[in-house]
Amino acid sequence: MKFNRVEQLWAKFRLWYQQHPRLFWVIFSITILVLAAGIATIYALQKPPKSTVVVKKIEKAKPGVVYYSPLSGKPVDTEAATKQAVTGVMIENSPDARPQSGIKNSGVVFEAIAEGGITRFLVLYQQEKPQVIGPVRSLRLYDVDWLAAFDAGIAHVGGSAQALAEIRNGSHRDLDQFFNSGSYWRANDRSSPHNVYTSFDKLDALNNEKGYTTSTFTGFSRTNGKPVAKPDATNINITISSALYNSSYVYDAKTNNYARSQAGAPHNDREDGQITPSVVIAIRVDETSELQDGYREVITTTGSGEATIFQNGTAIAATWHKDSPTSQVNFTDAAGNDVPLVRGQTWISAVPNGAGDVTWK
Repeated sequence: MKFNRVEQLWAKFRLWYQQHPRLFWVIFSITILVLAAGIATIYALQKPPKSTVVVKKIEKAKPGVVYYSPLSGKPVDTEAATKQAVTGVMIENSPDARPQSGIKNSGVVFEAIAEGGITRFLVLYQQEKPQVIGPVRSLRLYDVDWLAAFDAGIAHVGGSAQALAEIRNGSHRDLDQFFNSGSYWRANDRSSPHNVYTSFDKLDALNNEKGYTTSTFTGFSRTNGKPVAKPDATNINITISSALYNSSYVYDAKTNNYARSQAGAPHNDREDGQITPSVVIAIRVDETSELQDGYREVITTTGSGEATIFQNGTAIAATWHKDSPTSQVNFTDAAGNDVPLVRGQTWISAVPNGAGDVTWK
């Protein structure tokens, strides 16, 4: 019998299958699986990807608690930040000390005459952390009275005998350069004694070393600022002693701040430009000069007196009150109501009764 080629192959396959049936089915199954996987791969490569739109559920942010610095009234991130230590620095204002560093970036500034009509600044910081501050100079007793209400440390280089006796009596946080020289340095571009500087890297380290890590105090009443529709006090002049130390302010409604000048020129912070407080306050104080360890200014810090508050482009006739050397200064209007101050830097100038003057237009 004559077989063609196909019949011969089929006969051989049947003979092999009869001898190896199990092996046949194993090979058959594997072949089917391989073919199926190959077909699936080819299909996936040729099929265009299916677009997928992921819809995320957007939750409305829940209103959170807003915390404010008790010093400046500005918003801060956490409740802990409201308890951060307050540190004051005595900064000089003689012509040889200008331009100063670290004043613009601060919370509250008290300005008063030291001696000879020369004014000096008690500059208070909480969240603000400038890294160049100075020139740092000596302390006066009335500065201690103002800073005590803020539970603040004070950086200074010595001071009057009365001021040193008070600051060293154990009731205050003394950061005197005389005993903490490593926290200060002398600049090479200024002559002594106008060349002592510090920074908050150094002051924070010193505060931590001494355990001055928090401050507990009642700050000024604060409110959000808003320019008035018809400002009545856009140019302010404060006569405090003489032309070298008298100051002026120009109100800017766009920023709701006051650009400060002194001695007829912009009062610039060397690192940050012109000083622009949100609030300017002139307080009338009794001031005399008496012989102590040399002639010293004696300024009455307790009791009450006239004040003019400039904020939002307007002038408010007010009265300042301070019940004791450690109590806070507060301000009331003609009706006896508390006057909240606009959030931001507050500049307070102590103007001698019978000598200084405050005008505006």
